[in-house]
Formats: sequence, structure tokens, C-alpha cells
Amino acid sequence: MMPLMQLAGITKVYGEGELQVQALKGVDLEIGIGDYVAVMGPSGSGKSTLMHILGLLDSPSSGSYRLDGEEVAGFSRRKLAHLRNRKIGFIFQNFNLLPRASLLRNVELPLLYGGVGRRERQDLAMAALAKVGLADRARHRPNELSGGQRQRGAIARALVGRPSVIMADEPTGNLDQQTGSEILELFDELRAGGQTLIMVTHDPSIAARARRTIRIVDGRILSEEKRAAA
Repeated sequence: MMPLMQLAGITKVYGEGELQVQALKGVDLEIGIGDYVAVMGPSGSGKSTLMHILGLLDSPSSGSYRLDGEEVAGFSRRKLAHLRNRKIGFIFQNFNLLPRASLLRNVELPLLYGGVGRRERQDLAMAALAKVGLADRARHRPNELSGGQRQRGAIARALVGRPSVIMADEPTGNLDQQTGSEILELFDELRAGGQTLIMVTHDPSIAARARRTIRIVDGRILSEEKRAAA
């Protein structure tokens, strides 16, 4: 089966001359449909750069990136934005919810950008909120929710467009241990349902829940650990 994401010889260079920094140095990586991958590495290792390239938020300096069989290089900004909205759902450590909008409106946003009609947007957003246990909080604003509820809302927003892959950057970093465990259990449920998950984390116990752990150091993949499916 063709990989969902396929990187070959990916490099990323920032700056010029003496200020030049090589964030990625020839990364090869394949991620299949239904994979659950944790990306670990020290600060400055390149893991965030790798996630940004995988998520089409940044472009590599060289190398090949194929997403669902399509070569990404050369796509216009509009095409990249379309692919991001259709194929990738993002979950951030700081939730990134609009503070003055209701939770329902926040979850609707990817569909709004995708041109989905109002009634269908609301129905799909309510279904996504129900999936994460927040249907009764749809009309609340983010400041009326707990940290765990806001993160669940962010997960609902990531899921609402039925993307091919969910990308999470330290998704439990701002949560207490119990709430963080509840979010990780939700990730386990998504994985069991066949969702592709890629997560950046610094915590080995969190990474151990994934099927694969990629360790990146100084812009190179240092090692990979695979686990049997649960």
C-alpha cells in the first residue's frame, strides 16, 4: 500500500551565510494510513520543523515530499491551503481557539474555509463535539471552559473535516495529569478507529502509547522504535 506521507532526503535551511542554520539534514520517513507516530527530540532538534513540513505549514529546502501520492513541491499557496484544510487536522498545545467565538463556531471554521454550507457546517460540528463529549458546551466561549474542555474542542475542530491525518504538538503540555490522560485516551480511541495520528511530545510515557516513536537529533532521525498493535 502506498504510504500516506513519504519524505525522501528532506532538508531545511534557515538564514544565509554565517547565520545559516540547517534544521533538517536528509530526513527519510514514511507514514502509513492508520499509523500512530510520536516524534521526540531535544529542543532545537528539528522535530517542530519536521511537523511543519509534514503539515504543509513550511516547505523543505530540498528533497521530495509526497502526500497521499501527490508530490507537494511546486504547488501554489492556494493548493497547499486546500490540501491542509482537506487532509490535515491540527491540535496545538495552546488550543488556538478564537476567544470571542462559541465553541461551535470554532469547530465550524475549517468547514467555513472549505466552502461548506451553513446548515451542514453546524450539523458536522455538532457531531464532532458529540464525539469528544462536548455537545452540551457548543454555545460556550473558550473562557467558559476548562483546559481539558478547550483541548477537546480543539480535537473536535481537527476532526470535523474528516482529514486523513491528525497532527498534535504537545497536546497535553498545558493540562494537569488527569486531564492529559483523558485526552490521550481519546487519542487511543481515534487510533482504534483507524485515524492516522502524528504527535510531538517530550514525555516518554506519552510516546509509549504510539505504535512508532521517531527520535530526531540535530536534524536527523536517530532511531525508530516500533510496537505491536494493541
